[in-house]
Amino acid sequence: MTILTTPILVTGGTGTLGSHVVPLLRAAGREVRILSRHSRESVADPGVEYVAVDLLTGEGIEPALAGVDTVLHLAGGNKGDDRATRNLVRAATNAGVRHLLHISVIGADTMPIGWFRTQLAAEREVTESGIPWTMLRAAQFHDLVLTMAEKMAKLPVVPVPGGLRFQPVDSREVAARLVELTLGGPAGLVPDLAGPTVYGLGDLVRGYLEADGRRRPLLPLRMPGKAGRAYRAGDNLSLTDADTGKRTWEKFLAERVGWAREGGSEGEAREIC
Repeated sequence: MTILTTPILVTGGTGTLGSHVVPLLRAAGREVRILSRHSRESVADPGVEYVAVDLLTGEGIEPALAGVDTVLHLAGGNKGDDRATRNLVRAATNAGVRHLLHISVIGADTMPIGWFRTQLAAEREVTESGIPWTMLRAAQFHDLVLTMAEKMAKLPVVPVPGGLRFQPVDSREVAARLVELTLGGPAGLVPDLAGPTVYGLGDLVRGYLEADGRRRPLLPLRMPGKAGRAYRAGDNLSLTDADTGKRTWEKFLAERVGWAREGGSEGEAREIC
């Protein structure tokens, strides 16, 4: 049996998705090197190493890739993802990386919105890199939808653009799929991963308000322009060819919001999931 000793490089390893991915990789017996924008103290697990890298400038990326065969690219932000991916790909090519995995979003190739276009540009950096690659497009995470609902619920009247539908997926299920792909060989563009249910935005907000014991009037609005037409057409959804997770929005709310209302912490809620 071949013993795998080369570390897997994970960008975004301290984020929502990375915090689930790293323990799964360690449970599979793989060493993990995590890129972080800031240096960190050594951790108790000798199989986890943190390296300070700025992907937007490329500073520190080349030494971080030393001895790495597999890169799992999870890092993302509100802007600059294409530039960060370009810097990573360039360094990974020079380092002789043999497998590059990339997480993207459903709708990257269909939604006429700047952020989605940036994700498509990042995808192209990967697919045109010459490095054997695997790519998974996922729906919006429950965590992101919760953040959105929390912000909207602070308003005395919650505006709800009509026709906006989402199929949120649990980040833990995305993490499990990514680890499975990471431990396998390059697979190209794999089936999308979405949640088990499609919701209107109003349904998502009402579900959050109910779980949190709040009441707010909802004000229906119409989203104009190309973005509105794309959302109403479901261009951000994958209804036919996607794999689907099992954990619903309602289950997620019961774990995260309902548990907190009963006096538990977010960390405790994650422990019982």
